[in-house]
Amino acid sequence: MAHEDRYGLPLSTASDAAASAYREGVDLMLAGWTGTAETLERAIATDPDFALAHIARGRVHAFYQQGDLARQKAARARELVARRGTERERSHVETLALAIEGRLPEAIAAMLQHVEAWPRDAVVLSLPLGAFGLFAFSGMADHDRARHELCERVARHYGEDWWFLTMSGWAMTENGDVAHGRAVTERGFNLRRANAHAAHAVLHAMFEDGSIDEADRLVDDWIPSYGRAGILHGHILWHQALGALEHGDAARALNIYADVLQPSATQAPPLNVITDGASLLWRLSAYGHAVPKALWMEADTAAAQKLFPKSSLPFADVHMALFAAATQNHEALATRLAVIEQRLADGKLPAGPVVPAICRALAAFAEEDYAACVRLLAPVLSEVVRIGGSHAQRELIEDTFIVALMRGGELSRARTLLDARLHRRPSLRDTRWQAAMG
Repeated sequence: MAHEDRYGLPLSTASDAAASAYREGVDLMLAGWTGTAETLERAIATDPDFALAHIARGRVHAFYQQGDLARQKAARARELVARRGTERERSHVETLALAIEGRLPEAIAAMLQHVEAWPRDAVVLSLPLGAFGLFAFSGMADHDRARHELCERVARHYGEDWWFLTMSGWAMTENGDVAHGRAVTERGFNLRRANAHAAHAVLHAMFEDGSIDEADRLVDDWIPSYGRAGILHGHILWHQALGALEHGDAARALNIYADVLQPSATQAPPLNVITDGASLLWRLSAYGHAVPKALWMEADTAAAQKLFPKSSLPFADVHMALFAAATQNHEALATRLAVIEQRLADGKLPAGPVVPAICRALAAFAEEDYAACVRLLAPVLSEVVRIGGSHAQRELIEDTFIVALMRGGELSRARTLLDARLHRRPSLRDTRWQAAMG
C-alpha cells in the first residue's frame, strides 16, 4: 500500500510506522508543538532511508541554530532522495536544503517553483511564511504583501485546513487586513487548539486591533496546555509582557522576563532568545522604567555574544545593537557595523542602508543624543520593514523614534505619530506615553 502525507502527497517509504511518525512529526512542526524532533527521529529510526524525515529533522535543527547537524541532515536527505524519491520529493528536499544552507535567493526561487507544481506541499509552503520566514528575511520591503498574495494563490488547494488558515490569516493581518485576518486565524485555531502558531497569530491580530486585555486572557487560558520546551512558549509570554507595558505595568513585564525570557530560564531558539529579551528590556527602559544594568550584562554575556558573535541576519544585528547600546559596548557595535557596512558596499545586504542607520540610531539613543537618533531614523522609518520580523517586533524602532522626539522636545511630531497609531488601533488603551505627552 502506497503511503501519503496528510495532504495526499506520496511518500517514498514502505514502512507504515515511518509514514505515520512522519505525518505526526510534520503536524507537530507546523503547529510549533513539543515532541516534533522526537517524532521525526522515530520516523528516521523506523526507516533510515526515508529522505523526507531526514530533511524535516534538519529543518528543526535549523530552527535552533544547530547548523552542522542541520546541514548533515540535508546532505543525507539529498543522497537518499536521489536513490529513492519522486520528482516532488527531490524538489522538496532540495528546497529545504537551500533554506537550511542560508542560500535565501535560491531557496525562494526553488520554493516558488515547487509550490507552483505541488501547492499542497505544506512543509515547503511554510518556508516563506511567518515573521522569520524566507520572505521576511529577504530584505524585501513588501514581504508582508508577498506572503498574503502567495497564500491567496494557493488557498483553493487547502480549504479549511487548520495550518493553512492559521498562516494565511496571519499574513492578512500583517498585510493590514486585521479584522479578516483575525477571523481566519481564529477559525484555524478553533480547528486545532494544540497549535502554538495559531495562538501566536491570534495574539498578533489582537495586538494590531488593540485587544490587549483579551490577549492577556488568551495567554492565561491557553499557555498551561503548552510545555515550556515549546518553540514559541517564551515568545507567546513576550506578547503578554507587551500587553503589560501597554498598561504601564513594568513589574509584571519584568516578572515575565525573569520567568521565561532571560537566558537562564528560556528554552527558546537562539533568535528568539536575543530578540525577545533585548526588545523587552529596551522597551522597559525607553518607556521610563528602571532596568537593572545587570540584566543587560547577563543576557549579553551569557547568550547574545555566544549565539551571535558575528554579523548575520539584519534582524539579529539590530537586536545585537540593542545589547551593545544598552551595555555601552562601543567596540562590539563598531566591529559589527564595519562588517555590515562592507556587506552593504559589496551589494550583499538586501535590506540596505536601513540596517546600519538603525544600529547607529540605537547607540545615539542610549547616549541620550536624541537629536542624532531622530536624524538617523527619520529618513529610514519607512524602510524598517526590510529587516524582517513582525510588525509588533519592528514597532520597537518607531517607539524609540517617538521617545527620542519626546525627550528632544519635539512633542508635536511625537503626538502626530501616536495619533496615527491610535487611528490604526482605535481600541488601544496605550498608557505608555501619557506622562510624557501630558
